[in-house]
Amino acid sequence: MGEKKKGFEHPEYYTNRELSWLLFDHRILSEARDKSIPLFERLKFLSITASNLDEFFMIRVASLKDMVNAGYTKCDIAGMTPGEQLAALDKEIHELVNLQYSTYNRSLLPLLEQNGLVVVKNHEALTEKEGKFVDQYFESNVYPVLTPMAVDSSRPFPLIRNKSLNIGALVKKKSGKGELEFATVQVPSVLSRIVPLPTEDGEKKIILLEEIIERNIHKLFLNYDIVCAHHFRIMRNADLTIEEDEAADLLKEIEKQIRKRQWGEAIRLEVENGMDKRLLKLLRKELDIEESGIYYIDGPLDLTFLMKMYGIEGFDRLKNKPYVPQQSPKLPAGCNLFEEIRKGDILLHHPYQSFTPVVDFIRQAAADPNVLAIKQTLYRVSGNSPIIAALAQAAENGKQVSVLVELKARFDEENNIIWARKLEKAGCHVIYGLVGLKTHSKITLVVRREEDGIRRYVHLGTGNYNDATAKLYTDVGLLTCREAIGEDATAVFNMLSGYSEPLHWNRLSLAPLWLKDRFLYLIGREKENALAGKEGRIIAKMNSLCDRDIIVALYEASAAGVKIDLIVRGICCLKVGIPGVSENITVRSIVGNFLEHSRIFYFANGCSEEIYCASADWMPRNLERRVEILFPVEEDELKQELMHILDVQLRDTLKAQILQPDGSYEKIDRRGKETFCAQDAFCAEAMERAEKKKEETNGRVFIPETHHE
Repeated sequence: MGEKKKGFEHPEYYTNRELSWLLFDHRILSEARDKSIPLFERLKFLSITASNLDEFFMIRVASLKDMVNAGYTKCDIAGMTPGEQLAALDKEIHELVNLQYSTYNRSLLPLLEQNGLVVVKNHEALTEKEGKFVDQYFESNVYPVLTPMAVDSSRPFPLIRNKSLNIGALVKKKSGKGELEFATVQVPSVLSRIVPLPTEDGEKKIILLEEIIERNIHKLFLNYDIVCAHHFRIMRNADLTIEEDEAADLLKEIEKQIRKRQWGEAIRLEVENGMDKRLLKLLRKELDIEESGIYYIDGPLDLTFLMKMYGIEGFDRLKNKPYVPQQSPKLPAGCNLFEEIRKGDILLHHPYQSFTPVVDFIRQAAADPNVLAIKQTLYRVSGNSPIIAALAQAAENGKQVSVLVELKARFDEENNIIWARKLEKAGCHVIYGLVGLKTHSKITLVVRREEDGIRRYVHLGTGNYNDATAKLYTDVGLLTCREAIGEDATAVFNMLSGYSEPLHWNRLSLAPLWLKDRFLYLIGREKENALAGKEGRIIAKMNSLCDRDIIVALYEASAAGVKIDLIVRGICCLKVGIPGVSENITVRSIVGNFLEHSRIFYFANGCSEEIYCASADWMPRNLERRVEILFPVEEDELKQELMHILDVQLRDTLKAQILQPDGSYEKIDRRGKETFCAQDAFCAEAMERAEKKKEETNGRVFIPETHHE
């Protein structure tokens, strides 16, 4: 009984959010270390761990440093102050980085060489012939782009840009007079970092651009002798601070803050192992960085270049066979989407099923003379978005087009500003999000005039309207023309554009209004059912779980006997296996070829099952500081489809890692058992259904009616 007296909010019952995120990056790294995975796929996973860690530093570590500098000492849900979190992270991140580079040097590089791809580690290892080629390449392609910068009494220490790769040098005048001086050159990101070398025996050989520059650095400082030259890279605080209430023009304020990212406080310095101590001392002083913020790297700085290596031709045997998203059986190619949606709700499961119907939903609406208005929220879109083009076309065709472009979508701010201006130019009404809130919901409303009156068609999704990431992220979307959801969709857009909240909602639950209360009610109802002797059951799939109120509700439900299965890809602050608290909770994380992104929530509700999808995770920022939407899936057939998705994920024995009571994650022991991969199963099912539909229609393709205005 002593355990229960602590109360479900006791810090011992929680894992720190940042340390939990590091465990997630470790899970991705474990895929890079898995010998059963094709070699080039392992390169991709290692690259992802590096880009993830960059963002983690720029936002999360930077935020903790800001708190410490401001004297903020409030503890998190795990009872740790910002200072304690930084100390714990320092140790864990250094271990993670060491593991990244031992994976690269000891495992991946030798395997690449065995398979006919040699990565030249050091320019000094080049043959005479290769050296000549490299020097010529430098003269022709690299030298004209470089901007060497020296520091002396008349030239101050230059701005070292965030995330840029640089070569720092100590130089001395050839006359021998004067002291050592500092010089630096940025490795230009506009040039390919991977440079192929000429070979004759069929083997492929590459060298990195920074090695070519270092070999030729003496050509940049002709009146100097190069005493030493070493690679370095810095990470700056990139967490934008936007005073929205003070900003007269949010667009201009965000543009101004984006530029400031390059000047943010330096929080990490990566240097190559063996850097001259005098050079390191100078960098530390000028960048004002602590010893704990220095990472000594045994290998190339910034492993994200491995993602580009994936594109080297001739190694298909070392990659997964690419998967082509399949047509939804309910939406034959070329069909009239409005006709199909009127027959009944349609569920899409990406990337197993194609994202094309979502793009076509906007395209057909843009061209249809009966469509009066299109309204949509955009959080992240692709570089050359067909959805943006369709919305612009709709406005030019005279439709009423309203688009909420979220300017505060982190690291996509510049992209979104460009799209917002393009849409405005085309005649769309553009809203730049709400003050103090990020609009993260994914909703599209099409208003159409039909014989029996006005009908509203709605798309609701768990993922962004991004045709590029839709091939990589697993998400679900619902196409419907249910009147109740159409009314709610109209209310959502009226609230976003005019701040008018309706008196009641039919089916949709919105954050920050009452979505959190809705989740707490649904979890609490399962607890009450269990206490009344009925079966209590919850299955919830999401990206992250760190909201204390939600975790307390889950603990209370578990203690009452509710069986809870959580599928949480990333951060999970909940602990399993605590006697009397979380014995009935399991947590699994699936890291596979596709990034698990869908949010699906199942509640047994006695014998009347309910299932929902959402744009929101169970995080305070989603539930309290963002505009998010939870929507029910009500057709029995579609409910079964979603239950099937959850069941298949719970059966995964290949990519699933299970949270242990000690806070670690372990893969399922597969010895002597048949392996099962959920993502592979979904691919196979989608192909099978598409093939079956093709046979039923004898391979016919449906051509939609064309309308001309």
